[in-house]
Amino acid sequence: MEKNENISEPLDELDEDITEDAEEGTDDLDEADAASEYNDSAAQFADLEDALAEEKDKYLRLFAEYDNYRKRTAKEKTETYQNASVQCVEKLLPVLDSFERSLEAECSDENFKNGMNMIYNQFKSFLTQMNVSEIEALGTEFDPNLHNAIQQQDGTDYASNYVCAVFQKGYMLGDKLIRPAMVAVAV
Repeated sequence: MEKNENISEPLDELDEDITEDAEEGTDDLDEADAASEYNDSAAQFADLEDALAEEKDKYLRLFAEYDNYRKRTAKEKTETYQNASVQCVEKLLPVLDSFERSLEAECSDENFKNGMNMIYNQFKSFLTQMNVSEIEALGTEFDPNLHNAIQQQDGTDYASNYVCAVFQKGYMLGDKLIRPAMVAVAV
């Protein structure tokens, strides 16, 4: 039996080697599966991050577009109101000019003249409330953006390139020119 015992020892060793190799193979497979699963999760995570970044970019662009739209429409609304006001005041200015000329005319009835003054003052008050202001022209330096020169005059008390006479008053609504002043400029 000694021979069998000698044979069984190498077989036991071989059995142990095979078992160890099988366990190592299983460990290798478990590690490979875990690495594969980790790589798959990492790839999914990277894909999700890319999708999130893309959606965030879309959101930011949409938000910026909306903000620009909101600002643009608010500006257009303000400009539309101002343009409508300018057109309305522009139509009223000839009436104001006629009032001023009628007040300069001689009138024998003081009650009538006082009534016209009261109406004129109400009209001027309305224009002030509408933010309409008269352009100061007489004695100021000629500005082609505010004045319309229709005449040049020599021998005046004013320096060269200064307004020496106003034929028709000019008006502004806020910062917007409604009508330039018609003036004569000293030479």
